[in-house]
Amino acid sequence: MDERSSNTATATDLELVINRTFDAPRDLVWKMWTERMGEWSAPKGFTMPVSEADLRPGGAWRACMKTPEGKALWLGGVYRELAPPERLVFTHAWDRPDGKPGPDTLVTVTLTERANRTEMNFRQTGFDSVADRDGHDGGWTECFDILDEILAKG
Repeated sequence: MDERSSNTATATDLELVINRTFDAPRDLVWKMWTERMGEWSAPKGFTMPVSEADLRPGGAWRACMKTPEGKALWLGGVYRELAPPERLVFTHAWDRPDGKPGPDTLVTVTLTERANRTEMNFRQTGFDSVADRDGHDGGWTECFDILDEILAKG
């Protein structure tokens, strides 16, 4: 069972902060973020048929999320920092209808080892609106629920 909080009360209006504790070693949680995102990083009912990453500072990542109705939603960004297995920083942008990237947000994931558990601090900054931030809060929260289920299975 994980411990979680989505605490926008301590964040600025255009910043999302989610804290979770997973019953899994930090190395495994890091691996899920860097090698297996396609398995868990889409909300329930969505799929991620494409998930590609060039895991190095300056390397790009790209993914396609499919809605339950089959609509393809493309997104991507660039890795800014990788400090295994503790810190991952990358840009995140959804493609616009014309196929060009929309505005970037910046995601910072910090993983802290606590015996056989991992505390995750997730921070996403640079939203255009509170509604956009809140939409991402719901999506990421569902993704982290799926991640927790996968980690619980071993």
